[in-house]
Amino acid sequence: MPDEGITSTDRGRSLSPYAGRWIARVHGQVIAQGGTPEQARRAAQNSRFKESPEILFMPTQLPLTFPPLLEKIRAALPGDESVYLVGGAVRDILLGRATHDLDFALSGDAIKTARRVANALKGGFYPLDSQRDTGRVILAAEDGRRTMLDFAAFRGPDLEADLRGRDFTLNAIAMDVRTLALYDPLGGALDLREKRLRLCSPSAFTDDPVRILRAVRQAAAFGFRILPETRQAMKNAVKLLPDISPERLRDELFRILEGPQQATSLRALDLLGALAPVLPELPALKGVAQPSPHVSDVWAHTLSVLTYLETILAALSPEYSPDTASDLFNGLMVLRIGRYRQQIAEHFNAALNVNRSLQGLLFLAALYHDIAKPLTETAGEDGRMRFWGYDEEGAKMAAERMRALQLSGVEIDRLETILRHHMRIHYHTSQLVKGQKSPSRRAIYRFFRDTGAAGVDVCLLTLADLRGTHEHNLPQEVWAACLDVVRLFMENWWEKRAESIAPPALLNGNDLMKDLDLQPGPVIGKLLEAIREAQATGEITSRPEALNFAREHMKSSEGAELSESKGER
Repeated sequence: MPDEGITSTDRGRSLSPYAGRWIARVHGQVIAQGGTPEQARRAAQNSRFKESPEILFMPTQLPLTFPPLLEKIRAALPGDESVYLVGGAVRDILLGRATHDLDFALSGDAIKTARRVANALKGGFYPLDSQRDTGRVILAAEDGRRTMLDFAAFRGPDLEADLRGRDFTLNAIAMDVRTLALYDPLGGALDLREKRLRLCSPSAFTDDPVRILRAVRQAAAFGFRILPETRQAMKNAVKLLPDISPERLRDELFRILEGPQQATSLRALDLLGALAPVLPELPALKGVAQPSPHVSDVWAHTLSVLTYLETILAALSPEYSPDTASDLFNGLMVLRIGRYRQQIAEHFNAALNVNRSLQGLLFLAALYHDIAKPLTETAGEDGRMRFWGYDEEGAKMAAERMRALQLSGVEIDRLETILRHHMRIHYHTSQLVKGQKSPSRRAIYRFFRDTGAAGVDVCLLTLADLRGTHEHNLPQEVWAACLDVVRLFMENWWEKRAESIAPPALLNGNDLMKDLDLQPGPVIGKLLEAIREAQATGEITSRPEALNFAREHMKSSEGAELSESKGER
């Protein structure tokens, strides 16, 4: 255990190379060091086997910032049990990053310990895996966010064996919850400093091939380089990916899409041969040429859209920094629609699934927005390549893939809606550029009638799609027109919804049946929809006007079929 009596001299310059390490000391002289007490002791015995060294932990040179919750957890733990914080939380603490969900490892009674912590912190509890002695504590904050604390028994005879069985050395560091001493048998802390991703064991990928995706994600997230031997091991294990359950592939895919540098990660997966086993439709996008104004094939365009979407969302986030809008196009975007950054953040916080974000789903839509172009490619009489109906067909293809990946029904519906309607903002932009014709109130109403909240996603995807289409050749007037259209749609969605999107009902179905002598049936819903649209366009504002509109609507040629359903009493 660490010596509480380490002096300020011990922490001084002479011991700085050992910060965060265990040292073996004889007569005040450091004779060995290691990532664990056992490693330091063994190293000391190799050189001074007749002496009994003092084993000490040397604190890190810089003060570490711990989650405030850790103190409450420490107070709730049983006094006779050594409990270690492990995995990503330790990594994030050493990197100075905020950490939320916490994983703990202990020698036994993990479920019992988890239940005790849940009771002390007034949180929820349930056993994750009784056979492996793993329990989870769920703590809910006032804002609805949840923090999960997982307690698991060692996977092996002791802590070192548990750490050696993990994926990468940067995740194989443990911290004693009480003493805050580090246990780093594989040198993960040094790998963190050197920014390299290294395997814990040569069999790490064959033991669990989903780690291939995790390696790419973590390399992108932390800006690490994947060592050549690690990269080769990834390629060797790609053939095992089809054996992984769709749910695990889905979860790791979403973590990639919810993290930074999504396009870089997907390009890396493709180079490794790991993309097709997860999303088999994507390789067909390569080499599919597109007509002007596109400057690249469908695959390169898709990756470009992901990159632009990432920068657009960064520039429109509440944590906006001027650096993220350093180019002319992002700067103009911030000026036009930056006032909606808080609403955009709230939009993405309304998750359809507690385990996956709406922002990740939008990146998935961007990845699949042109997925049907290879299937719908045709050459017109003028020789120009066209992709008739690719948006509708692409929505179906994406939905089929997402069902295979076990996404929920509401997530699939949202994805289909985005893809099916992702060209509508482009149409209105073209109308504004060519004929100075802004979207009408009717067009705005019908757009959100068909898309609902997904209309916001369509707007954001359109901006990225336009940038990815033209790249650096994007005319400023086209970009400005698209921003004007998007601003108009966002303004109506967030500021004028009760007026132009969802006006308060002037009539209900019973009113129509009573006042117009109608029988129940589809005619009622169609009339109510026509009335809502007339309200949204400003044609009617009162109940009498609504009834008169319904009568006239039924008399018109558009309502001829409806009038056949009129009942007689």
